This record gives sequence, C-alpha cells and structure tokens, in this order.
Amino acid sequence: MNRVSVFVPGSIGNVGPGFDVLGLAIDGIGDIVTVELDAAGGEDRVEMRGVHAERIPTEPSKNTASIAARSLLRAKGENAVLRVTIEKQLPLAGGMGGSAASSVGGALAAAMLLGFERDTRSVLEAALDGEAAVAGRHLDNIGPSLFGGLVCVVTNDPPDMVRLPLAEGWWLALVTPFISVETKAARKVLPDMVDRATFVAQMASTTATAHAFATGDGELMRRALVDRFAEPRRSAMIPGFAAARKAALHEGAFACTISGAGPTLFAVARSEGVARAAAGAMQLAFAPLGSSAHVAQAGLTGARAI
Repeated sequence: MNRVSVFVPGSIGNVGPGFDVLGLAIDGIGDIVTVELDAAGGEDRVEMRGVHAERIPTEPSKNTASIAARSLLRAKGENAVLRVTIEKQLPLAGGMGGSAASSVGGALAAAMLLGFERDTRSVLEAALDGEAAVAGRHLDNIGPSLFGGLVCVVTNDPPDMVRLPLAEGWWLALVTPFISVETKAARKVLPDMVDRATFVAQMASTTATAHAFATGDGELMRRALVDRFAEPRRSAMIPGFAAARKAALHEGAFACTISGAGPTLFAVARSEGVARAAAGAMQLAFAPLGSSAHVAQAGLTGARAI
C-alpha cells in the first residue's frame, strides 16, 4: 500500500470557556487528505481542492498537511517523496478547526502508510508540527479531530489528553459569516494575564460546561457556557456577533458563543429543530455579511480511512 485517504472531522476549539483545553468534534463536515509515497523520486507535491483551495499554500514547507506528513515520516526514519492531496470542506480561518483537520489528516495518513496508525503519540506530535505553522502548538482542535467526541487537553508538550463523556441527543448550530479571522491575529488580542476573579470564574465555567455535556443538563449549559476571557475581546472582530447570539438564544438554544478563534459561532440546542431554527436566526443576523450554516450533532467518530 502506497496511498491512503482519510476523512478528518472539523471541530470546535475552546468550547466556550475552555480556552486551549476543551475541543469538540463536529459531525458531517471535515477535510479529506490523501497521502501517497512516490518511489519514483522527485520533490514533495501538494494539490488543493475545495473550499478556499486557492488561498491555501501548496508549497510543501508551508502546507499543514504536508508538514505533518513529513514530520511523521522523519520521526520514523522514512525519506520517501510525498504526494499530498487535500479536499477542503472546512473554511480557511473559519473557526472550525480547518488547519488542525488537515494536519491530522497528513499525520494519520502517513502513519497508516508506514503501519504506525496505533502510535497516537507520534501522530499527535506530527499533527502539532503542522498546526504550529498556522495557529501554534494547540491540541484543542487536533484532539477531537483525531479521536472524536469531547476532549480535554492536559498538556500540549508532551501531547496528553483525555476523552470526556458526552451525552447523546444534543445538536449544534454553526454559522460562519463571510469574513476571515486568522487564529494568530485572534490570539494577539488576548492578554497574557487575567485577574484572579476572572480566572476562578473561567475555571468554574469550564468544569461546569464539561459536566453539562456529560450529563445532558441543558439548564447547567445555559449558565456554564460563558467565556469571560476570549469572547469579550474577540467578539469585536465579528460584526453582528451580539445580534447573532441573541437570535440563537431567542430560538431556544441553551447557549451560543464563538467557535475557536472565530468567526464561526456555535449554539448548543436540545433538538435538531431548535438547532435549525437557531442557525436560521443567526444567518438573518449576519445578513449584511452573508454566511453559511452547518447543523449537526457532535462527531463521535474521529479521523478514519475512507
């Protein structure tokens, strides 16, 4: 076998108050990454297709998937030439874990080609190398894209995380206004330090959010999914944010906030019907910008060969 294709689901980073700690996979949308080892020699090549393909670098040293794949091969002592093809479903700088999905896809496909797909430590380290080229060394998108479900990051270096319990039945409404918010730019607006009261409140909200997802407690989710750190600063980068969140809550969503670095907003709802109503209301709020919407449950299955 010298060619492998994998589907990698998108993800919600931070999950509200869980900055760089919580990540949640999204069902039904992701990137397809194909990696081929070329015995004929030559130089590595990358081909892009799909959403925003024209805006993503195809230079192997700058593409997240090829960086991750090359990192995995290097770690295993393999020097074969890479052919990488990426079919993007996730928007560039959209807040749905697009760079992480491509990184995971490159790392996992390369590992499968060499028979190391069960070596998750090596896959995570290689995916981190790819993600670092765009967004920094953060696992809160990589983890759920690789494993599925709700993930808590323990440490980035060395990569360590746990998959958390996730109650069934809830739905997600994700709406992406047609603007770009680059992760690195979104991180620059955040302070290095916060006061003790904010820190304590953020810790409490993160713990309560994880418990609400585990138990299916919607009333707790209403109170818990409150981000006092990133949202107050990043919301200014998303015109119409306040109106869109208010619209989602009016339609019955438990809570609504920024997905990852944005500009996507996500709302948590008790049913598909409520999620679709919330998505429609958010799109109306973003009408001056235009937007796309995705309604789904959490992705319980992570990256997989197709």
